Amino acid sequence: MTHAASLDLAPLASTPAAALTSKFAADRWKPNTTVAAIVERDGRYLLVEEDTADGLRLNNPAGHLDQGESPETACAREVLEETKHHFTPTALVGVYMSRFTKTNTGEDVTYLRFAYTGVLGDEEPGAHYDEGIVGTVWMTYEEILASTDRHRTALLLRGIEDYRAGKRYPLDLVHVHDSVVQSPARA
Repeated sequence: MTHAASLDLAPLASTPAAALTSKFAADRWKPNTTVAAIVERDGRYLLVEEDTADGLRLNNPAGHLDQGESPETACAREVLEETKHHFTPTALVGVYMSRFTKTNTGEDVTYLRFAYTGVLGDEEPGAHYDEGIVGTVWMTYEEILASTDRHRTALLLRGIEDYRAGKRYPLDLVHVHDSVVQSPARA
């Protein structure tokens, strides 16, 4: 007998469809979608120092995709929020998945990360770092390798290694339908 065949669905017959949809949607596993920027200048990579529950950690400028954003737009926003600099993505470096257990809560989280490279622009006058960001650092590949115990995620190094290997994919590899960036009434 399969697992599905052993379920008693009779109690659900009288439940309104909207409530069922809501219950199943809440119970469905979903990865956290994140974006990251890989910025290299003169052999050094731009990283952020972030105050976390595990102490001060290094990461690419990175963060979560917000509703109504494309991954490309989210990456530009996150770089501005975490480095105070404008960023224009020029290529997708890779798409990655990683599983992580949060130290402070024990929560089991899976991340789906879109990593972009691009052009770092000017600093935004009057901008402030996002909460938790202590500052930015430029590190060589060797320095990054020597500091893996301070990496917030293993994806930091993996993205840089893919960048160093020349992996670049066109931005239009990720298609974002108009319905994503339109208001719900127009979608």
